[in-house]
Order: sequence, then structure tokens, then C-alpha cells
Amino acid sequence: MAVLKVNGVRREVEVDPSTPLLWVLREQLELTGTKFGCGIAQCGACTVRLNGQAIRSCVTPVAAVEGQDIQTIEGLAPGAGEHHPLQAAWIQHQVPQCGYCQSGQLMSAAALLERNPNPSDEDIDQAMDGNICRCGMYGRIKAAIKTAAAADPREAATGEATDE
Repeated sequence: MAVLKVNGVRREVEVDPSTPLLWVLREQLELTGTKFGCGIAQCGACTVRLNGQAIRSCVTPVAAVEGQDIQTIEGLAPGAGEHHPLQAAWIQHQVPQCGYCQSGQLMSAAALLERNPNPSDEDIDQAMDGNICRCGMYGRIKAAIKTAAAADPREAATGEATDE
């Protein structure tokens, strides 16, 4: 049995310790926002955050993450009916096209903004390297990250402007 802390909730799963985290999230915990893309950590669709850092869950065994803080796309928003600043910016810039890569893109971007709240273009390029978007929305992704970095956290959380 493995004990995982996913989106702030302690979860016990009966699984082989070598099972990739992606499959435990999707199949046992029914958190299907994290996607399977390539299976070899090259596309970024499976990106989640581990202790705030972006990792590829398709190649990360459950044994390597036991007892640590795992955040999936389902845990990114601060609460029901609210958006994380990145999610609000994604909507504003109409980033998603097919949408398949978006959870991984958002998780990589969230890890970037947590460690660097005012990233340069080069910082964004470096942090997002390896997150592939088949639709080519890289310009919109970069613009959304910059918008989220500049946003009033209260405004971005609800998607509405504040009156203050």
C-alpha cells in the first residue's frame, strides 16, 4: 500500500510501488485531468507538481512520491467556482485549442510562477521547454503566463475585476 498526499488530501492506494504516478492518479484516484501523451517524459501532457516542482508523472514511480505533496490540475484552483490566475489568463487569451496538453502546460506554468513570480521571456521559454502543444499555441501560452504574473490575485481567482 502507498500513502499519497494529492491536492491536500491523504489517499491510500493498493499498488505496485513501481507503478507510474500517472496511472494511479487516473485509474485509481479518478483524477483524469492529467493526460497520457508519450509515456517517456518528452511531451509534458502528464505534468503534475511535486512539492511545487513540475514533474512528469508518466515516468515517476509511486514509490518516489509517497508522503510528498502532489498537485494535479484538479487541485490548481483555490476553490470551487474559482480560477487560479493562470486559468483565468488561459481563458482570457483563448489558449486551449484541442486542449489535450493544457493541464500539463498549466502545471509547468504554475511551478514557474511559484518560484519566479515575474519571469522574463527566457525564463518562460526555459520552464515550458518540453511541454509540447500540437496546436502551436506557444505565443498565447507565453502571453497568458505574463498576464497571470501581472494579475491581482483576487481578480484572477474569480475571473472578475475588483473595485478597489
